[in-house]
Amino acid sequence: MIDLVGDIDSHTFLTNPASQNIFLYLTEYVKAVLEYWFGSSSDKIRVLDWGCGKGHISFLMREMGVQIASCDVRGADDSAFDQITPIIEKASLKVVALEHPYLLPFNDASFDVVLSFGVLEHVSNDLASLGEIHRVLKPSGLFFCFFLPYYLSWTQRLAHLRGDFYHDRLYSQKMVKHLLKQTNFELLDLWHRQLLPKNSVSYPKYHVFEFVDQWLTTNTLLKYTATNIEFVAVKS
Repeated sequence: MIDLVGDIDSHTFLTNPASQNIFLYLTEYVKAVLEYWFGSSSDKIRVLDWGCGKGHISFLMREMGVQIASCDVRGADDSAFDQITPIIEKASLKVVALEHPYLLPFNDASFDVVLSFGVLEHVSNDLASLGEIHRVLKPSGLFFCFFLPYYLSWTQRLAHLRGDFYHDRLYSQKMVKHLLKQTNFELLDLWHRQLLPKNSVSYPKYHVFEFVDQWLTTNTLLKYTATNIEFVAVKS
């Protein structure tokens, strides 16, 4: 993936070992969970990378043998159609254009799994988007939501104080559970992630750092100041 990215400034976080390690960890986690959940190999499970952006998640999942489809909306920040996308182009990834803020151009029950890697917090109508995701999932299909900005996060609050409102909508566990209940999803698991920033900071022995970070966000009260909450839900 580093070879595909090259030296493009907007993609430098993908070459940072600490940041790249998270994407590798999470995509491997998704692959392991879906194979366990569906009881079959990943090449038989249809996955949608919803809001694929730079295409790195689609690329990693495809490299793992997952049957991946990619889509993104036009005219949005970090959209696959509104930025330089060397991974998509060099890896020949096909991206379906979404012409509506939340409606998806897929049939009912088209996918076994839908992935949101930092997408749900950016859509104009999160409730309607979740309803569409529910529609295109097969019965007992899974929705993975990663990098959802947490309302008590110290890094998110610091960004807002600096005038950076890239994440203008922050989420609590209560909000997540309410959204899922309204859209007929059942929450399977929810956790906190990332106490310290990783996209722009390089750490020596990043594997050890990630282990410590995950331990703190799992076993201590510091988890309530973590950057994100993440969850897995199933279509009821």
